[in-house]
Amino acid sequence: MVRLLGPQDRLLTTIEHQFPDVTVLVRGNRVTLEGPADQVTAAERLVQELILLVRNGADLGPVDVTSSARILERGEGSPAEVLSQAILVSKGKSIRPKTMGQKAYVDAIDLNTITFGIGPAGTGKTYLAMAKAVQALQRKEVERIILTRPAVEAGERLGFLPGTLTDKIDPYLRPLYDALNEMMDPEIVPKLLAAGTIEVAPLAYMRGRTLNNAFVVLDEAQNTTPEQMKMFLTRLGFGTRMVVTGDVTQIDLPGGASGLQLVRHVLENIPDIHFAILTSEDVVRHSLVGRIVDAYTKYDAERQLRAYERTQAAEDGANRAERRGHHPQDHRPPSAERPKRGWRG
Repeated sequence: MVRLLGPQDRLLTTIEHQFPDVTVLVRGNRVTLEGPADQVTAAERLVQELILLVRNGADLGPVDVTSSARILERGEGSPAEVLSQAILVSKGKSIRPKTMGQKAYVDAIDLNTITFGIGPAGTGKTYLAMAKAVQALQRKEVERIILTRPAVEAGERLGFLPGTLTDKIDPYLRPLYDALNEMMDPEIVPKLLAAGTIEVAPLAYMRGRTLNNAFVVLDEAQNTTPEQMKMFLTRLGFGTRMVVTGDVTQIDLPGGASGLQLVRHVLENIPDIHFAILTSEDVVRHSLVGRIVDAYTKYDAERQLRAYERTQAAEDGANRAERRGHHPQDHRPPSAERPKRGWRG
């Protein structure tokens, strides 16, 4: 019951938010639901699925409650069957997909040689990809893991950081090290890094290499140029799987197009390459993160609409002027009437 209801009955509160017309009462090991019959039936099924998740060893959080309710509402199957498949168990904690979008993303990694995970912050793109990489290494499906990301500044200059080149690059790769230490024994990680079994390097270090029998993860791919993306993908060797993750709404490139934006148009119809699109519904951080993502998406859409309307208005004005027989910018007199430059009368 403690695992079902959560600390301070936090999960119980989340269930009540899903069904505002249902009153949830807990006495000992008994949960009583009161309210409209259809709502009580839906709430009962949700509680039963959460009980099954707990029995399967899942550590429930608010996102599990909302995701389970969404799956049941859409008739997408049993949440206990869909969401209880653990990728890894580390430090007594299971790492598993928590939404249908994440489940489809993890399945795509298993089925394809190259998988692109595209979505907003907090959707677990990098975390799940690294979990699959560690799983593949533990199962001896690959001989090594290679984790890489472009070293692109987000408002700060790389040259102002103290230390050697390695020290300067380290902050950009720190999130990958942190995730590794969560998924593996922190004492083993340095040994695997020293032996080359796990390699964490900036994207520039990939040029000229052929990567065989490896699980390769490219993080923050929205900050690659089209040339860098092509260079990275052509490193693919035999027995290698690649996962490319990124968020096209957080591009830090100083100018030019993002390789992640272009690559979908170029490779979308090629077999054995899959594009998994995650949305705000797949955010597994604080529930406020999903609302922030939606707010920015709405703002960007409105800004693009206003820019389009301004462009159309300018084109319409030019067309009307042209129909009247003159160009709006042609205010100069005919060439015969204009005095020559430097001419003195």
